[in-house]
Amino acid sequence: MTAEPRPSRSVAPERAHRVLDIETDAGPARAYVIDPVGGRANTEVKNSESSSTESANAETAAVTTTGKHQPVGTLVLGHGAGKGTNTPDLWGLLDLADDGWRVVLVDQPWVLAGRKIATPPKTLDEGWRAVVSHLREAGEITGRFVQGGRSAGARVACRTAVETGADAVVALAFPLAPPGKADDPSKWRTDEAQAVLDAVVPLLVVQGATDTFGGPDAIRAALPGADVAAVAGPHGFSKQPQDVVDAVRRWLAAAS
Repeated sequence: MTAEPRPSRSVAPERAHRVLDIETDAGPARAYVIDPVGGRANTEVKNSESSSTESANAETAAVTTTGKHQPVGTLVLGHGAGKGTNTPDLWGLLDLADDGWRVVLVDQPWVLAGRKIATPPKTLDEGWRAVVSHLREAGEITGRFVQGGRSAGARVACRTAVETGADAVVALAFPLAPPGKADDPSKWRTDEAQAVLDAVVPLLVVQGATDTFGGPDAIRAALPGADVAAVAGPHGFSKQPQDVVDAVRRWLAAAS
């Protein structure tokens, strides 16, 4: 089946080995699966109830049998409230496939539906849980499971980490407070990220040095139990966020 046109905010990575449409109560989500193996990308969209599961299981079986490309873990990442997965930081993290990770980028249903703004947090969480559940059932989550996201996606990752059984969480550009309010602790949104730490789940927060939603120092003050990496740029990071990739890479390697 030929892939349908994608919204401009939702561009499948050319390196994707599988593109899975996954039904959720909020509508279809889409997962782009990048394996730690070579080969040409296959951007054919699979139906989540049929061929996608068969393809995923066959791929996983082949990897397990040979042992040559067994992923060291699976990193599943979501996007922010105003953009899909077509952002430099999320695309940059595809390089972690070179380190043996299976990387999965997830577009939420509202992006695929062409909406301009995100749906309420409850709906985002429902969609995310459905995606993770499907990935597990399809054999796409192998080894250590790390979930994360950027901005609103970071909040989703934190809110659902315990329920999805994540072994660790990566929060990119965590929106600690409304813009310009990060100096006021009464405005901090610490409960979501603190729930991860309270569950003794490792948490990395990668924060832009000039992020108006809260810079690295504010994050350290609000979440003393988190690992915080300061990188260049504002809330959206720089246009070439290699330091984001390096920070996540170092943290995953140290925690392995």
